[in-house]
Amino acid sequence: MNEELLLRVEAVCRERGLRLTPLRSLVLGLIARAERPLKAYEVLELISAPGTVAAPPTVYRTIDFLLEHGFVHKLESINAFAACRDPRAVHTGAFLICDRCRSADELLDEAFGDLVRRCAGRHGFAPHAQTRTLEVHGLCTSCAELPDAHPKRRRHRGRRT
Repeated sequence: MNEELLLRVEAVCRERGLRLTPLRSLVLGLIARAERPLKAYEVLELISAPGTVAAPPTVYRTIDFLLEHGFVHKLESINAFAACRDPRAVHTGAFLICDRCRSADELLDEAFGDLVRRCAGRHGFAPHAQTRTLEVHGLCTSCAELPDAHPKRRRHRGRRT
């Protein structure tokens, strides 16, 4: 999926007249290949060559570009970034986030967007954009099968506890 995703993003950039620089491509590739969402400082560490350090503002600007154009999603509750599975479509982002292994699975189900629009409409509200993703915390299938799989419930207020 990761190489296919990069090819789709390259195509979207061509269609939209955007420049997918080598750094943007590198950062997107790192995020897409990761087994779990990456924090900005983890991306920074991964792109730093031995004996050098990448400039943090450059990495943050790169991530901002990827966010702005819908190529990655920011998961606020864990302050990390995950690649968008469908960068061509504007959609309501919804993620299942495992509290044990930190994996995140993007749900590409238009039913979420439809539900938001219907609920908003019942309140006389006409939404045109959603700036955040829906983040559902729990345990993935693999972690749920482990001994002591159900730790004490945690509250998520923008940070992991």
